[in-house]
Amino acid sequence: MATKLLIKRGDVVAVIAGKDKGKSGKVLQTFPQLNRVVVEGVNVCKRHMRARRQGEKGQTVEFAMPIHASNVMPLDASEKKRRHDDRENA
Repeated sequence: MATKLLIKRGDVVAVIAGKDKGKSGKVLQTFPQLNRVVVEGVNVCKRHMRARRQGEKGQTVEFAMPIHASNVMPLDASEKKRRHDDRENA
C-alpha cells in the first residue's frame, strides 16, 4: 500500500536530490500509487517521433518525466522557502 502523497497538483516544489537538484517548478501531475510527481521543467527527456503521414517530417519532442516524491520539497509560493503546514504532520 502506498503512503499518502503530501504534494498535490499546482504546488511549487524544489528538487533536493538527483540530476536536477536546485531547480524548482510547479507540479503538473501526481501519481500517488507510484509515489511520483511530474514537475515543470525538471527531468526533461527527448522522444523522437516518427512522421505519421507521407511528406511530414519527424520531430523531437521534449517532455517532463516523473521523479520520486521524496526528491522534492514543497516551497511557499510567495517567499521561496520551505513550507510548513498541517499536511506534513498528518
